[in-house]
Amino acid sequence: MRVLKLTGQGLPQAWLTLEEAVLHYAAGDVRWVAGAQIATFRGGHNARTGRQSVVAVHSIIGTRGQTAINPFDIVPSLSNAKLFARDRHVCAYCGERFDEALLTREHIRPLAQGGRDHWMNVVTACRACNHRKGNRTPEQAHMSLLYAPYVPSLWEDFILRNRRILADQMEFLLAHLPRHSRLRA
Repeated sequence: MRVLKLTGQGLPQAWLTLEEAVLHYAAGDVRWVAGAQIATFRGGHNARTGRQSVVAVHSIIGTRGQTAINPFDIVPSLSNAKLFARDRHVCAYCGERFDEALLTREHIRPLAQGGRDHWMNVVTACRACNHRKGNRTPEQAHMSLLYAPYVPSLWEDFILRNRRILADQMEFLLAHLPRHSRLRA
């Protein structure tokens, strides 16, 4: 189970373990909480009062500090798992849905022709279509792309990098997705 850590302004910063989240609570860095309480940690007893310390951890925490980062300038790191999730495990050429083990990262403009390993130059392809296209562009191979690539937003990236997102965390992230996002459907 992970905690969604946000800036005080609500921009996603990280997925935290419960223990990492408790450290933010203990340091007084948590400005606000949202979502459900997902864990309770009990500590030692105060020698003077006899009261036990208790930290209730929520699924979403807003922390102190501000960031000068424009969330729309951030380009998330590219990985096969995130690419396949962005494209919903659908081959960009045949349109069939596949298990992750049967998918490949397909470069629209092949690396051999000067293409780059970048979100806007890659799509998901099944092994058969990737092999058929080879080191050619879709036009050279007479293969049409069924969908266009795009760079995921910061909020999409947080969805793509965590497989076990709690309902309230997903609701928060979905509320910030761009209209064109494939993750909405």
